[in-house]
Amino acid sequence: MKKMCFFLLFLGCFQSCQKSVAEEENKINTLLDQWHLAAAEANYENYFQAMSTESVFIGTDATENWNKKDFQAYSKPHFDKGKAWRFKSLTRNISFNPDYTVAWFDELLETQMKICRGSGVLVKEKNTWKIKQYVLSMTIPNETSKEVIQLKDSIENQLIKKLKSKK
Repeated sequence: MKKMCFFLLFLGCFQSCQKSVAEEENKINTLLDQWHLAAAEANYENYFQAMSTESVFIGTDATENWNKKDFQAYSKPHFDKGKAWRFKSLTRNISFNPDYTVAWFDELLETQMKICRGSGVLVKEKNTWKIKQYVLSMTIPNETSKEVIQLKDSIENQLIKKLKSKK
């Protein structure tokens, strides 16, 4: 009887943990989907409320590494036009630290640049998930990488020299 009680208690805890994981994943999926929607609808307030005060947005260009304040300044004219950007998640993977206060994710996105990859880190602030870091990358099919590298060559060689000179 004791073994049966222990087993039922263990099973109940296990199911509760699974439910908590699913609930947290749902919260994060909702946050990220609403965040992408806010950009598509040019809803500046909702878009930036989803981000932590100390957040970072890393864009597709090697020079795009913005803190929240700088990213807001860059983004404001786009949002003011009534059209920012439209990203729609195609797939998303979410992982958590052991106490569910930090999460990280990766997603494939349908965008005006075709398929892009988004990845990031979220933190729980006052029991609410906030985006701490977001990284947007363009995907490059392996069979086209040589051509893409040639297109980038002269621009990025200059940037490499500039970055090396700052070391």
